[in-house]
Amino acid sequence: MTRFLWRLIGISFAFAFLLSCSNPNEKVSSQSEIDFKVDSVLSLMTLEEKIGQLNQYSVGEEMTGPGNKDKEDSIKYHQLLSGRVGSVLNLLGAENTRKMQKLVVENSRLGIPLLFSYDVVHGYKTIFPIPLAESASWNLELMQKTASISAKEAAASGLHWTFAPMVDVSRDARWGRVMEGAGEDPYLGAEIAKARILGFQGDELSDPLTIAATAKHFAGYGFVESGKDYNSVNVNRQILMNQIIPPFKAANEVGVATFMNAFNDIDGTPATSNNYLLRDLLKGEWKFSGVVVSDWNSIGEIVNHGTAIDLKEASQQAINAGTDIDMEAGAYIKHLKSLIENGSVSEEVLNDAVRRVLKLKYDLGLFDDPYRYSDTQREKKTLMTPEFEETAKEIALESIVLLKNDQQLLPIQSAQKIAVIGPLAKDKDSPLGNWRAQATAHSAVSLYEGLNNTIDENTTLDYAEGVKLSIGPNSFHEKQQIEQADRSGFEQAKSVAKNADVVIMALGETAYMSGEGRSRADIGLPGLQLELLKEIYKVNTNIILVLMNGRPLTLSWEAENIPAILETWHLGSQAGNAIADVLVGNYNPSGKLSMSFPRTVGQLPMSYNHKNTGRPTSGPGMVFYTHHNDVENSPLFPFGYGLSYTDFEYGEIQLNNTSMAIDGSITASIEVKNVGRLAGKEIVQLYIQDVIGSTTRPIKELKAFQKELIEAGQTKTFTFKITAKELSFYREDGSFGPETGTFRIFIGNDSATASFKEFTLK
Repeated sequence: MTRFLWRLIGISFAFAFLLSCSNPNEKVSSQSEIDFKVDSVLSLMTLEEKIGQLNQYSVGEEMTGPGNKDKEDSIKYHQLLSGRVGSVLNLLGAENTRKMQKLVVENSRLGIPLLFSYDVVHGYKTIFPIPLAESASWNLELMQKTASISAKEAAASGLHWTFAPMVDVSRDARWGRVMEGAGEDPYLGAEIAKARILGFQGDELSDPLTIAATAKHFAGYGFVESGKDYNSVNVNRQILMNQIIPPFKAANEVGVATFMNAFNDIDGTPATSNNYLLRDLLKGEWKFSGVVVSDWNSIGEIVNHGTAIDLKEASQQAINAGTDIDMEAGAYIKHLKSLIENGSVSEEVLNDAVRRVLKLKYDLGLFDDPYRYSDTQREKKTLMTPEFEETAKEIALESIVLLKNDQQLLPIQSAQKIAVIGPLAKDKDSPLGNWRAQATAHSAVSLYEGLNNTIDENTTLDYAEGVKLSIGPNSFHEKQQIEQADRSGFEQAKSVAKNADVVIMALGETAYMSGEGRSRADIGLPGLQLELLKEIYKVNTNIILVLMNGRPLTLSWEAENIPAILETWHLGSQAGNAIADVLVGNYNPSGKLSMSFPRTVGQLPMSYNHKNTGRPTSGPGMVFYTHHNDVENSPLFPFGYGLSYTDFEYGEIQLNNTSMAIDGSITASIEVKNVGRLAGKEIVQLYIQDVIGSTTRPIKELKAFQKELIEAGQTKTFTFKITAKELSFYREDGSFGPETGTFRIFIGNDSATASFKEFTLK
């Protein structure tokens, strides 16, 4: 009998004793049983072992066996053996995780299993579109499915926990991490957060094909000033509660297992030590029972923020505020014992944090079988199956947004000579995007490959690179590298373009121009790409611009001059095949933007749901109103925007009543007719304006949407039910609910829709 089994017997006796103390006539729920089990383990733990459960390190394969020569690794290794590490990140593979779990379970005193965690953001081995791209599909069911597949692959590789989804709302495309989220809208962001969490976690965390999800970054990270990563955040309570918080609240409502701190401060207090966010709101008002994990060294960065003099004080602030696990700062393992001994941190606070970690391990089934996720045979059978690749293509197709299609260049007709030009045309790596987990580098289907797989024998392709983009994963000084690019490929590209019927220009960003730490002050096409595009335009105006990027770009010249523009983002493993299907008309694009495209970077941050201001307009030719003198107020492409190869005609909004009681409802409907020649999917969007409020209110807010296929010539009626829930917000006194008065309902194909109907809430 192993030492681990003996320990389990001891734990079961402790559990039985606690259970016998309860009322024998009272039925104990499974959750109560877990609570009893957690307390039984807790009662056996030393202070050092409790603190160890809150300690998380990043480790590699070398940590799975003895003989670590590096001093820091040696310390980590011995802490693992003594039960002073509760979770690790970045150790991958069923074999490696089994080895490390065995080391810990069979050598530490209590044999408490480890949690294995990793950033599984948009796929583990099968790579799906980056989250911003997926959000453009507005297909919640499909996003839940891709998260579920990601969980299956990650769990089969020994992982228990992903640091995803990122649910930060952001209005600033300069911020590199917009690629990781769902865009600028709190409602859409909340719906997508729920879908992804349900996908990762399934019905039961004990299912070894699911993993624990993380709602991050709590909170305000997407509002960093000037879009600079890790920067300060300056928001008032109204913006915090009504724009930033909704996706996090939704995540808690569907049972997300963990939350992760943000790097920024809120109201002058770092998020990692913010009592209001963690104690009052999350663990208090919302009654969140899961785990709060710091971001990488965010406890240590409290010192840099200037609210703690050293790491010890930062540890005190973080644990007292409600941060349960210390990721990579080494703060708790070094200082928590002395803080408890001197009374700066109560043992009650410590025990609460440890209970949360142990409960997650029980929920995942690790106390029943610590090796249940580390199955090498399941790993071989699960990764990158043909079925998963089919789903990757399906979501890629729905994520593509048609921004412009003048002259009906799209879809491409047969029997043409096509020039394919640009540094991203044959790129098999950039489509994988940033945060690509365990994707094999250069494994995506390129645009050129996709076209070769798709076009008929009567259509020919000719290729020229034109210009290079050489930004790699560790390149932070983009401008310096881009300036090294030359124009030597321009002439060949122009020659190829001149002899073509149509030109496909594959331009945008490489995978590592967006993501964490990849903020950009200028979000136009980087390097010499715009110059190349203008040169090609001189010799052939029949251009289809295929954009591959991780954020909205400024495209004013392109939008004015290029007849067809297709936004394809970084679409993952099946990128080229999906793009080609849209280009040749095998698939009718249906994606719509989840983030506005500005006309110029000077408009940022921007969003469709802005306030009206005291001077929204002052008439034609006037100066004194809210605007820039040198650019229109409107975005280049607004939130919710996206074209199709067919046309949809919207009828008049119909309301079943013009007044509504607070405890009642009202129904809005609209007819949408496909007046084109092709079937197409349309995303019908409902927005509401609260005309008069106790605080200033947005000009409109998305509150519902429906995506449906409409056949050519068919008319469909879309019906929406509106209740007090859709009219509620965090009011001036801090309470959540609706206010009586006049409301306007807008229903249309994007956020710029202007027609509305009014009703009164009584």
